[in-house]
Amino acid sequence: MSMAAAEENLSEDERAGLELIRETGGIHQSDFWKELDVSSRKGSRIVDSLAEQGLIQRDETVYDGHNTYYLTPAPRDLDFSLLMAGDMLSPFIGDEEIDARSDAFSQWVMNLAYEE
Repeated sequence: MSMAAAEENLSEDERAGLELIRETGGIHQSDFWKELDVSSRKGSRIVDSLAEQGLIQRDETVYDGHNTYYLTPAPRDLDFSLLMAGDMLSPFIGDEEIDARSDAFSQWVMNLAYEE
């Protein structure tokens, strides 16, 4: 199941938990359930569900002298097809300045037009 499909089936609490983990970039499980204002038992169930679906990563750690988990968002699937026109990568990818009147940009736009 893709990450997007898994996210569609989340409960309201799971969605809030995933959003919290993504916004913080990572949070200790002992703080997670407090931030969500749920019991530790419910927080653990939310974490278990998100981890089983591959939406978060859970690593054992010691925090404030207690064993807990550090929760981080799982890397998202990237869709590079949005940058492609046929087999050409967008000329806007990279460090150099692109002239909208350049041949490279014109060819890329023409490939976009021919795809449809």
